[in-house]
Amino acid sequence: MEINATEFKAKCLKLMDEVAKTHETIVVTKRGKPVAKLVPVEPEKEAQPSYFGCMAGTIKITGDIMAPIENEDWEAGLGEEAHFYEGLGVAEPRPEDKGK
Repeated sequence: MEINATEFKAKCLKLMDEVAKTHETIVVTKRGKPVAKLVPVEPEKEAQPSYFGCMAGTIKITGDIMAPIENEDWEAGLGEEAHFYEGLGVAEPRPEDKGK
C-alpha cells in the first residue's frame, strides 16, 4: 500500500494500528517518490530458551533426606575412591597432606 506524506501525517495513528493488525507494509511517498516504509514489528525470538524452573514439580521426595544413611560405608569416607580418578591426570595426595 502506498500513501503520500500529507495523508500519512493526518492518519498516522490509524495507519499504525492497521499495520499492526494486518502485517501489511505501507510505503510513504513524497511527490510520488518513496521516502519511508511503515512495517510491522516482528516478535523477537529468545536467543536461548530459559531452562530455569523447567523441572519444577517433577521430583517426588520420599522419606527423610536429611537423616544419615545407617550401616553404609562410602568409599570416599574410607579413602578408597582413588580408582575413580585413574587416567584423569589427577595427582595422588602426598602422605603428609592426608592428615590435613
